[in-house]
Amino acid sequence: MKITFMGAGSTVFARNVIGDCMCSDVLRDSTFALYDIDADRLKESHTILEAMREQKGCKAQIECYCGVENRKDALRGANFVINAIQVGLYDPCTIIDFEVPKKYGLQQTIGDTLGIGGIMRALRTIPVMKDFADDMAEVAPDALFLNYTNPMAMLTGFMLRYTPIKTVGLCHSVQVCTKSLFETLKMDYKPEDCTELIAGINHMAWLLEIKDKNGRDLYPEIKSKIDAEINNPNCNNKVRLEYIKNFGYYCTESSEHNAEYNPFYIKSKYPELIEKYNIPLDEYPRRCINQIERWKDDYKNILETGIKEHARSFEYASHIMEAVVTNKAYQIGGNVLNTGHLITNLPENACVEVPCLVNRHGINPCFVGELPVQCAAMNMTNINVQLLTIEAAVTLKKEHIYQAAMLDPHTAAELDIDTIKKMVDDLIDTHGNWLPKYH
Repeated sequence: MKITFMGAGSTVFARNVIGDCMCSDVLRDSTFALYDIDADRLKESHTILEAMREQKGCKAQIECYCGVENRKDALRGANFVINAIQVGLYDPCTIIDFEVPKKYGLQQTIGDTLGIGGIMRALRTIPVMKDFADDMAEVAPDALFLNYTNPMAMLTGFMLRYTPIKTVGLCHSVQVCTKSLFETLKMDYKPEDCTELIAGINHMAWLLEIKDKNGRDLYPEIKSKIDAEINNPNCNNKVRLEYIKNFGYYCTESSEHNAEYNPFYIKSKYPELIEKYNIPLDEYPRRCINQIERWKDDYKNILETGIKEHARSFEYASHIMEAVVTNKAYQIGGNVLNTGHLITNLPENACVEVPCLVNRHGINPCFVGELPVQCAAMNMTNINVQLLTIEAAVTLKKEHIYQAAMLDPHTAAELDIDTIKKMVDDLIDTHGNWLPKYH
């Protein structure tokens, strides 16, 4: 068994996912191929994972491949490929994604999924993933590609529509959706005792059903508690509670993410909304800086005191691989094409997040049917941007970047068309060689 990890310099995530594999009797003795373009970060990951392998008593082989010239060898013969790359890193590209739009009066919170930040991140990542797909088609054509990189719907949608590689997009927001709602509203239920149905698009999939162990619908109780928490100044999940209040359903990803997926909350003409909804502007850059500093300390401590015991996490990757190898079925919330209208009121070329059954046949998406019309409408405002961004990446036509930005809900609510185009041009120029040439 060969498991290749693309972007293995993401040491914390590589440690979690490969550590999960080492907790599996089925996967623990696999060959783990670590690939990155940063030699120092790759070395750190290798050091950590070797220590973990020794602690676990695994017979796994851990191989390192650094640089584009070694990428094909990293992928050669892989059964599974995990993707966790960040093209352009925090510095310079995330900084550009945030600082250039600020010049035009556009503020963001996370900027990795939608909005102008999500658009630019997709445009610099898709060409790299296209190269991965070309290599895989040659040296690992049957491998299953597990994509963890954002913007999830744009990247996974591209892979599924324009490459022959078997792909599924994975995000942990589905696993923690119900838990986050119960914690926010201080409801004394265990998610594992409840039944739920979640479907929509990545970061805006809807908790369509939530029932307790006796089959009782919990939404009436949930809705009775919303106003108290929305008025609680210490609540950091107000945007998603507002979704329940105005659209009827809770959604998967956090309020700081969803604050920028719509035209409602980050508005320069209504600055009071930022405080009212506890919206953390520039949150992702802060997280990047803190994570970089924290990792330096963590790595130093690990070298001095040794690796701590790793318990299997809630990430899907190891469970998916296990299910494919053993044919023991496992259910996930996966990002797949809406082929055959899994969600009947969203387009077939959209990337949707739906329940999927995993077994030796791979990823088997489940039919969901029709979303509540208001939920589908909210999803479509995001899907429009996703499809146009993919179109821009495939055609290299700048007009499609303009159109994606013009149709982005938050951008369109703040800026006029001429300003949007100037901002896009500025972002393209500032990114320089991190982006392909558009015409």
